[in-house]
Amino acid sequence: MTSRNLRAGLPALIAAMLAAVPAFAQDEPKLDTGDTAWMLTSTVLVLAMTIPGLALFYGGMVRKKNVLATVMQSFAVTCLMSVLWFLVAYSIAFDENPSEGLNAYFGGFGKALFGGVNMESLTGTIPEWVFATFQMTFAIITPALILGAIAERMKFSAVLWFTGLWLIFVYAPICHWVWGGGFLGGAGVLDFAGGTVVHINSGIAALVACLILGPRKGYGTTSMAPHNLTFSLIGASLLWVGWFGFNAGSAAAANALAGVAMANTQVATAAAALTWMFAEWIVIKKPSLLGILSGAIAGLVAITPAAGFVAPSGALVIGIVAGVGCYLASVHIKKALKYDDSLDVFGIHGVGGIIGALLTGAFASSMVNAEAAEGASVATQFYGIIATIIYCAIASAIILFIIKAVIGLRPTAAEEEEGLDIVLHGESVQ
Repeated sequence: MTSRNLRAGLPALIAAMLAAVPAFAQDEPKLDTGDTAWMLTSTVLVLAMTIPGLALFYGGMVRKKNVLATVMQSFAVTCLMSVLWFLVAYSIAFDENPSEGLNAYFGGFGKALFGGVNMESLTGTIPEWVFATFQMTFAIITPALILGAIAERMKFSAVLWFTGLWLIFVYAPICHWVWGGGFLGGAGVLDFAGGTVVHINSGIAALVACLILGPRKGYGTTSMAPHNLTFSLIGASLLWVGWFGFNAGSAAAANALAGVAMANTQVATAAAALTWMFAEWIVIKKPSLLGILSGAIAGLVAITPAAGFVAPSGALVIGIVAGVGCYLASVHIKKALKYDDSLDVFGIHGVGGIIGALLTGAFASSMVNAEAAEGASVATQFYGIIATIIYCAIASAIILFIIKAVIGLRPTAAEEEEGLDIVLHGESVQ
């Protein structure tokens, strides 16, 4: 071979050698410190959504005699869900079931007690320790949300049993269906940060719980006005700020997808808050603080499944629709049907989650997430909603009826009249 031929063939030889490098060497994930720092921050933000955010939001809306019992529930559930997530629920949600036929519905137990999670294991570009703890904060807030529907009338022991069993038998399996390799995610159901897993799930369980418990003593005849809406304002503000970790953190990286999720969160929340406020202003002639706070939460809920799939113009529409829809569900439909959802969990989280999940299929944008937008459809989203509603409603009812038969769900009428702070915890707000 002449030197000229050698020079001509050298580039081709180098290209062939590079092509022979195993593909896994190029695709092997590496820890990214920027992504890790963002996910550590997001984890803290989401934890703050429950304590103190949700605790104050709910605590401000109940009567004075039940304030401590209400905030106690959020704090105790945070502790209990953390331990159960570590023991078994993380594994059910995110481990691969060794039985291929069951993996579509239920994870395995290989990650129980964080088995197999070590200093080298990664989820994407972040340590699995961080991913598992980030997901733990979702597992904390979801059952805590349910408790707003049964505020002021459930025994503390029943709260602990219900939320613990619900995490294992309802939340963890549905989380697996959508995010852990289960059948809903495989069918193309889109849920960026928990519209189905968190909000429809908690909203349906809340409706079932308040129907099984029945209304509070004096509901409809006794004033049950919020004790301290300033607490609720602080709590709602903490929820809004924490939701950036919830939605933008679900990108699992410090990237443009996290950025658009953050922008969408802000636009939808503001639009829903204003929409609820103006709807209330038109109907009852006065815009209330509780109304605008409720509208903001409705917008946060509705944008959750869509945050990483839609453009801000879609987020604006989602926020407006959620503001109207959740206002009608929480005020007028609840009044017409006469069920006692104490703090409007179904009307805001259940209805808001359904609105957001459906509109994700309608507004998914190829400019934001081309892969997701290609297969997005309202029909597929509806399929995910129906599957979640049916399983959650049946499983939640079974858990509640078992607890009711074994230890009971409610304090006595006299104890409820006195207030759960004194009766259950021996404390009171001075």
